[in-house]
Amino acid sequence: MKENRGQISGEFIFLTGVIIMILMLSVVFIASENELNIAMSAARSGAIEGVGTSSAGIYAKDTYNDYSDSGNGLLHPYSIDIVNISYSELGMDDAYGKKKIQFKVYAKSSKQYTKSELDSIGDRINYNLRKSLAISFNSTSSTNKLYNPVFSPHYVFTTANVKWL
Repeated sequence: MKENRGQISGEFIFLTGVIIMILMLSVVFIASENELNIAMSAARSGAIEGVGTSSAGIYAKDTYNDYSDSGNGLLHPYSIDIVNISYSELGMDDAYGKKKIQFKVYAKSSKQYTKSELDSIGDRINYNLRKSLAISFNSTSSTNKLYNPVFSPHYVFTTANVKWL
């Protein structure tokens, strides 16, 4: 009579192999989704910071002087609300060999501003959004002073003009 101790059934080996393959495939998908989740979180944080610095009226000295000489309304605190932040995949960027992702911020203001003032506020929001992305992915040294574009291991991030509602 044969003893059954120490033997593993073929079904158990097959099941273990299938589970390992599923886990390996899942890790690739989860890592990619995690990178996009980090990017979206950083984009929200950066956009909120951009609104916060604008509403606090923090400007470089040259910018402040330009605004005060022109009577620009941006020197006074204002109320901007971020309505939505979305991103779209624009395909593969041949220059960098990575997928290109473009963020778009939708915002509204409780005060009426001129188009140039809204553009200035939007530029500040987008700048802080890109800066937050660069800090999150530790890629501040591989981008320019405007943080455009921002790099992550698998993506190249840019921003579209803020859409005012």
